[in-house]
Amino acid sequence: MKIIVVNGPNLNLLGQRDKEQYGSLTVEKIEEYLIDNFLEISFQFFQSNSEGEIIDQVQKAAGNYDGLLINPGGYAHTSVAIHDALAELKIPKIEVHLSHLAKREKFRHTMVTAAACDGYISGFKENSYLAGVYLLLKLIEK
Repeated sequence: MKIIVVNGPNLNLLGQRDKEQYGSLTVEKIEEYLIDNFLEISFQFFQSNSEGEIIDQVQKAAGNYDGLLINPGGYAHTSVAIHDALAELKIPKIEVHLSHLAKREKFRHTMVTAAACDGYISGFKENSYLAGVYLLLKLIEK
């Protein structure tokens, strides 16, 4: 079982950012958390602040991975291009967010990229990733 985890802009700053919103773990610690909790999965991790690089990773996922977990960061609210790449990808895909978007600024309530995924999880900090992988496994097993 192979899953790619794609992290978008500013997620490289986890551990330094608002801990109340994003938790205290770095992106590397979240990666370790997933590996430790899902020993049967081969993970590939990718983080970029560049929209084009994220799109490239989404496009490369077809045929190479069984599922995709994505936290597009702020692009979740604006990127039609990432949405379109996700819409073309025919493997299970789930969007995750560390913070509880419905409790945040109104502009964060629009979920452009999530509409192209099988579902999304928001508000459980690093456990959003854990839940996302669990649900990806359920979708893949179908």
